[in-house]
Amino acid sequence: MPLAAEAQEYKTEKLPQLGWLSLGSRSAHVESFRQGLREYGWVEGQTIRPIGFRWADGNADRLPDLAAELVLLKSDVIIAPGATAAAVAARITKTIPIIMFAAGDPVANGIVASLARPGGNVTGLASISSALSGKRLQLLREAIPKAKRIAVLVNPANPSHPVALHGAEDAARGLGGLQLEVVEYRGRDDLVAAFQAARRKHADGLIALDDSVTFSYRATIAELAAKNRLPALHGYRETAEAGGLMAYGADQVDQSRRAASYVDKILRGAKPADLPIEQPTKFEFVINLKAAKDLGLTIPRSLLLQADQVIE
Repeated sequence: MPLAAEAQEYKTEKLPQLGWLSLGSRSAHVESFRQGLREYGWVEGQTIRPIGFRWADGNADRLPDLAAELVLLKSDVIIAPGATAAAVAARITKTIPIIMFAAGDPVANGIVASLARPGGNVTGLASISSALSGKRLQLLREAIPKAKRIAVLVNPANPSHPVALHGAEDAARGLGGLQLEVVEYRGRDDLVAAFQAARRKHADGLIALDDSVTFSYRATIAELAAKNRLPALHGYRETAEAGGLMAYGADQVDQSRRAASYVDKILRGAKPADLPIEQPTKFEFVINLKAAKDLGLTIPRSLLLQADQVIE
């Protein structure tokens, strides 16, 4: 081995190691996270080692083994996008700091003790999914005012989804007894059957709850919604950009970038138990008018005025 390469290898071995555990597949959130790290002076190969990425590709059963690999990698910090990955990482290690983002309501999920003082080894950013799912239901009902049944796409492996579903049920009772129909998936292979179930249940529309699976396969979900003639509201703006009808949720790019600030604090000596969990401050509402036209749907002007972005 050339001496220069050997010296570089020795140097990087002394640098902090970050691990990344995701239920989904490789996403754009990685680049926004890296951008956030650079803002604090953390650059792969220079001030930190290359990030150890572990992707479950929509298969939650793989997460425990992948989390264990990050422990064996001697990660100094594990980044866990989404409640499912965060919950699994917290079960696998009680000592390595875990930074989560887009993690629903981590108190209701049982991941942390409180937002102000999380305790344990987990902190980061929440997305408060119960309030978001209620808002999404209201927006979808405004788009399809004659709707009687709305399907809710739920991943039973995601600890945030029962909380989010409860928020939707509360909102449904305030919308004239709107009936919700739960359709389940655990990974990409279940999505076709879930949409077929929504059609069998005569759903007039669909809400897709936030999840690393629904983000990773957002184009597939947008295509299935169109194929099954289901006006759908999604959790990620990227799904609307991929052809979905509407999206409302916390700005995921902002959350992933802000997660880097927690990594910076941890690497400089802070303890995760003492770092309050942040709630989202930026939300996005996106409407895709092309998708609406394909569905034969006219979006009310009142909704268009609320949108942060309208895709023509």
